[in-house]
Amino acid sequence: MLIVVLSGLRARRAAFVGSFVALALGVGLLTTMGLGLASTFDAPERAPQRFAGAPVVVKGRDAVTVGVRRGPGTATVSQKLDRPQPVDIELLAELTARWTVTTVGGPDAVGVHGPAAEVRTLVGDRAQVLTGDERRRADPEPERDAEALVAVNALLGTAGGVTTFVSVFVVASTFAFAVALRRREFGLLRTAGATPGQVRRMLLAEAAAVGVLASAAGCALGGWAAPWLARVLVEGGLAPEWFAIGGAAWPFHVAFWTGVTVALAGAFAASRRAGRVGPAAALREADVDADVLPLGRALLGAGLLVTGAGLLVWTCVTEPSELLKRKTYTTLPMLLITGVALLAPLLVRPVVRALRLPGATGMLVRENSAAAVRRTAAVAAPVLVTVALAGSLLGSAATVTGTKAAEAREQTRAEWVVTGEDLRPVPGTSATGATSVFVRDGAEALVKYGARAVSDPAAFAELARLPVVAGDVADLDDGSIVVNEEFERRSVGDVVQVWRADGSGPVGLRVVAVLALGTGDNGPYVTRANAPGSVVDRIDARGVDAETPAGAGGTVRGVGAETPTAAAAGAGGTVRDMDREALAAAGGTVRSVDDWAAATHPASSPETRLGLLLVLGIALVYTVIALANTLLMATSVRGGELAALRLAGATRAQILRVVTGESALAVAIGATLGLAVTAVCLAVQGTALATLSAPVALSLPWPTLTATTTTCALVAATASALPAWRATR
Repeated sequence: MLIVVLSGLRARRAAFVGSFVALALGVGLLTTMGLGLASTFDAPERAPQRFAGAPVVVKGRDAVTVGVRRGPGTATVSQKLDRPQPVDIELLAELTARWTVTTVGGPDAVGVHGPAAEVRTLVGDRAQVLTGDERRRADPEPERDAEALVAVNALLGTAGGVTTFVSVFVVASTFAFAVALRRREFGLLRTAGATPGQVRRMLLAEAAAVGVLASAAGCALGGWAAPWLARVLVEGGLAPEWFAIGGAAWPFHVAFWTGVTVALAGAFAASRRAGRVGPAAALREADVDADVLPLGRALLGAGLLVTGAGLLVWTCVTEPSELLKRKTYTTLPMLLITGVALLAPLLVRPVVRALRLPGATGMLVRENSAAAVRRTAAVAAPVLVTVALAGSLLGSAATVTGTKAAEAREQTRAEWVVTGEDLRPVPGTSATGATSVFVRDGAEALVKYGARAVSDPAAFAELARLPVVAGDVADLDDGSIVVNEEFERRSVGDVVQVWRADGSGPVGLRVVAVLALGTGDNGPYVTRANAPGSVVDRIDARGVDAETPAGAGGTVRGVGAETPTAAAAGAGGTVRDMDREALAAAGGTVRSVDDWAAATHPASSPETRLGLLLVLGIALVYTVIALANTLLMATSVRGGELAALRLAGATRAQILRVVTGESALAVAIGATLGLAVTAVCLAVQGTALATLSAPVALSLPWPTLTATTTTCALVAATASALPAWRATR
């Protein structure tokens, strides 16, 4: 058996090249991602910087702590404040009287040159005492490194998952198609006395040999590529500048054995099918595609299709906001994609038969594609996977960001928006600032909500166009709050216990209006009296006869009228019509509302684009490998068929047009099925947005889809034309 296996590998090495390359690439990527993940787990934390020379740091309170019920007892939970509170003046005086105290970068923390135990005794519970590596908590944005590492974890985890998914699919389909092309060989082996078990063991032994060699090569490739990946992540702003690949060994073991397992799993189903047929049946099927969709594949495909569609619908009905998260719209479509890809042979023949291609060449393309269902489906499936991934991932991300921009645009009646840090309020405008409120959710949790602090409730009510489902935002005052549907207490008139941004409270605020949840940005609104430390970072204003040249921010004519409004009149205020020059006195950037929405809600961040391009690049590379390998194998065994066409009078150019037309048709079928999956995913996401009362701005990445399909078509045409050209010399 070993001699037969080795002879088969030598004789059919061209057929195994695609599987070897795909598997080696997959293992290399898994090794690279694994080394990156291991480095995030074991990454050394940044050394203290702000108070590196002080042995002890006394830091003001930076969290609100509340008691909650946990089981039969109680516990305390904390949430980070927007900004640390300053060290108490009396405490600072006591520290200065006993030790040398250094202040750097603000009053929220001081360095103390004294014994830690004595400092801790003096401070008590009036502030935090930090020593050793904990002193980094006094550095500016101490969580930024941890947040960056979490982002790297998410990116590498997603890329690793997509790599495993696509590699399993490509390797399994490649082995299945290779087995289908070797039916005559298996029939001869069975005629010579080989048992079904021997045929299965031969195929599994070939897969194991390819798997071991490819996995070893992939581990070497991954070890070489991991430092390059770390540099890309750092230069792309995804990882801290000190991030580097460590010396962990477990990613190599995981990647190697995953590669071997994928190879064996990919060959297992094909080996079972090859071992079940008898000698005569194998010979009869050698030139005709029959039983192209075995019962097991049909059941698995239908199960995955129903499960994927069911999970999408269930998530849309129960937790529609989950469909706006990248983790959800990245993973859920994979079940749907796999199900449709497994059922592709069932869909190919009806689609091809429905086509009416002109001329004799068109007739041959259609009939050959319908007769060779395995070949057509093997070409269409990887294209389907890539197009569906590109459409669902990029389309979902663009839909979410486009909806956020449309939502922001719809929620204001203003014509000008001024943004910046610590703006100077302009009379007759609506000024707001970012803040936070902390609310106890039931008796078990403390939740932090990003909120907006309103300077002038009357002007705010006039210019805001919020998705109110109950109440009236014009009733907002220092004793009330506007909440959204996410709050536990969300009926108008309810009293919500709130802790403010500086941790003070609780204070009872009456609910005066309830907002639809939307995309998640419809946070609470309070007055500035309940937002200590908040500064104005946005001013909304109304203008007259606004003329806004593209990209210029615009000019305004007819300025200065004071226009009383119903809401403002009831509160004794007015909203003025302002021009750009008057708003410039606020000190920030003045934009028209459309320009502001486009600037503050871009299509995607550079980090998101880098992550999606990495994932889609993996899928496209695998698709190219699968297409080239499948068509090289398929066309190389069609020598007799192509020779018969030559004898029937077909020219060499006509034969090349037929072969490339078949590959182009298969790519078109795969792209069509991929677009269908994308349409389903985006339709469900659009339904979720409508359920959340958010504007639906569905978006398809047509340039990416066109480029992906064109690349697949060119690769398929080349991979089919080259062996056909050689066979017809």
